[in-house]
Amino acid sequence: MDGNKDSTLKLIEAKSIIKAKSEKGRSRQMNKGVSLSSGTILLFLHADTILPTKALEEIRNILKNKNIKAGAFDLSFKSNKTSLNIIAKIASWRSRITKIPYGDQAIFIRKNIFEDIGKYEDIPIMEDVNIMQKLKKNNYKINISNKKVITSSRKWDNKGVIYTTLRNWILISLYYLKVDPKKLVKFYN
Repeated sequence: MDGNKDSTLKLIEAKSIIKAKSEKGRSRQMNKGVSLSSGTILLFLHADTILPTKALEEIRNILKNKNIKAGAFDLSFKSNKTSLNIIAKIASWRSRITKIPYGDQAIFIRKNIFEDIGKYEDIPIMEDVNIMQKLKKNNYKINISNKKVITSSRKWDNKGVIYTTLRNWILISLYYLKVDPKKLVKFYN
């Protein structure tokens, strides 16, 4: 965690949740969480994303098929803006076609597969895309549930829909062109 006085760790009150500190960076934090986990299925959930009703049951049902190794949910935003509803629909179509969901879609994966493909790479951005690329490279099947997570529209509201959309498209394009994520993160923030 970043050590801010309002850090996520201080906000967690449930006694059943294991709290841990790690070095700065999403990849490092998620890998640390995995190292402390005891389950066979991992769920990576952004703090500003809400799972759909019966999400854990949905994940178990999807992974009953032994051929499916990972998945995610369709995307929706906590907003009534038409533009964000369109973006969510496009993101859901994109993830179904490419089989590369993003982190805000609540990625789930079998723990043994996650470890076999080398966990999250220590990169400051695009770790979600990278892990999905590794799954695809190994011919592991990825399922996108039609149930929708609800994620915050805060970054879209703060920076604007057009700016945020263009920035995201440019960053993902540059990542696919092999630009170092350490350089890309400067433009994300």
